[in-house]
Amino acid sequence: MAGHRIDHVGVVVKDLETTIRFYTDIVGFTVKSQFTHTNGVLQLAFLGFGNGDESEIELIQGYNDNLPTEGKVHHFAVTVDDVEAEYERVKRLNATFVPGFDTITTLPNGHRYFFIYGPENEWIEFFQR
Repeated sequence: MAGHRIDHVGVVVKDLETTIRFYTDIVGFTVKSQFTHTNGVLQLAFLGFGNGDESEIELIQGYNDNLPTEGKVHHFAVTVDDVEAEYERVKRLNATFVPGFDTITTLPNGHRYFFIYGPENEWIEFFQR
């Protein structure tokens, strides 16, 4: 089976630094990692409460600045043990991959992922740390 828990929820933001300050100062999160995506465009930050095996919030700057006033949840991610095996499994099940994210990507921190569409076109990420 694919998942063990929700790994993270991706939130598209216009101003990463302002959002980080809000989530750390007001909500109490800590920044667990922050880096530029391998595509050279997106700025990413993963926030949590410091627990090693917790679900996190991923802040994404540079994806889309046309956000509704209530913000935008971009995707949710499911932790997997073997991203290659999950890729092959969902491919056999005829899942629809998100164009541009339909192959396994490796981030600078070594995390690996791919995306499929859910039944309402929501993005679901299979994510291996």
